[in-house]
Amino acid sequence: MLKRKIYSDLVSWKENRSQKKKALIIKGLRQIGKTYIAKQFGADCYKHVIYINFKNNESAKKVFDGDFVVNQIIMDLTAIVPDAKAVPYETLLIFDEIQECANARASLKVFVEDGRYDVIGTGSLLGIKGYNQKKSKGVPTGSEHIIYMYPLDFEEFLWAKGIGNDIIDYLRACLKSEEPIRPAIHEMMLRYYREYICVGGMPEAVNVFLATSDMNAVYDEQRDILEDYRDDFGKHLDENENEETNPWLLARINEVFDSIPAQLAKENKKFQYSTIRKKGRSADYTEAIQWLVDAGMVARCFNVSAPESPLEGNKKPDCFKLYMCDSGLLMAMLGKGTSAMVLSGDLHTYKGAIYENIVADAFAKKGSSLFYFSIDSGLEIDFLQERGKGVTLIEVKATTGNAKSASEVLKNKTKYPDVRELIKLGNYNIGRVENRLTIPYYLAFLL
Repeated sequence: MLKRKIYSDLVSWKENRSQKKKALIIKGLRQIGKTYIAKQFGADCYKHVIYINFKNNESAKKVFDGDFVVNQIIMDLTAIVPDAKAVPYETLLIFDEIQECANARASLKVFVEDGRYDVIGTGSLLGIKGYNQKKSKGVPTGSEHIIYMYPLDFEEFLWAKGIGNDIIDYLRACLKSEEPIRPAIHEMMLRYYREYICVGGMPEAVNVFLATSDMNAVYDEQRDILEDYRDDFGKHLDENENEETNPWLLARINEVFDSIPAQLAKENKKFQYSTIRKKGRSADYTEAIQWLVDAGMVARCFNVSAPESPLEGNKKPDCFKLYMCDSGLLMAMLGKGTSAMVLSGDLHTYKGAIYENIVADAFAKKGSSLFYFSIDSGLEIDFLQERGKGVTLIEVKATTGNAKSASEVLKNKTKYPDVRELIKLGNYNIGRVENRLTIPYYLAFLL
């Protein structure tokens, strides 16, 4: 059983009266544990659970075709779910893959108003605009509390490996005090982080790794997950909620997705349509990129016109980079032998792209927007964060080289007045010299 941080969010939702007035919606990729965590929470915190998966239960969809009357819906659901029992104020309804039934999502409003039954809805394609084209009774505005779930982050990976909170609390304390981590623990964490880069945070891949330590078996699981994701590309439900695939969009999504490893290897800090296809244009791929972002498969990092607060207000919408949502899936896309090279430290020129992706992934899993800074002169900063009253530069170094661009920005206070410090992540221990802080890669989840 994998311990997940999101479990505490579910407990807070149940206990917080202001949030309990709403249904809880868990958004996130397929196969990251949404169903598992909802069921576990239900078993732990409720006397009764009624579970419906709209992806494979057409009878359940028909329950929501008529008027929304809570008693009638409950009666119909208990009729089609074996051994289901609904007791007011003691029952949790789990509507899995709720995007597959527009009327079920619309019904959340009456459940919230009624108040006798708590409802959790999960959805892997909920974020994709126009996925379900059925004319329903509308999204229940004001009746949903939405949270996002991601693959395991590094802290959750450590929990899975049996690393206790005493060690993780020690790492937090070292970062806060900016004291070096003891060498034995530092070396152990670097080794675990290399494992995490290769395995990633998909629960099944993690479970295979924990059970076998076989990286070939992990790779096979990752490739299966990637193929499952490809099966979703370009799909939507028509007005009768029958599944359809847009062939044009399917082709474009595949082209964008397949180009990501090459995009990350480019020296220029910008997604290039010509990398996908000669004379490729934004108009050809904008919809496909948005599909991947909305599905949670990639994270978009925007260039900013200046490293100034607010970063959101300075972003360039048409200038961005794409990062994979999970480092293990990126490794699988790179080929079977890549993990061995990462574990041995022998990765040559692509090492920088992998470490940059894992740091971006750590930030995205914290719900942080991603920004970078790049100008035509060649000055490039990997990431920017608003911390305190200013902007922090963040550089990811595959080697122990100098951060020349960051040094230039730090020196030029007149041109870049909002910049306060540089954090450099790499194969370092913790250390500070004036406004430059070095920390090991594996602490990115704490930034």
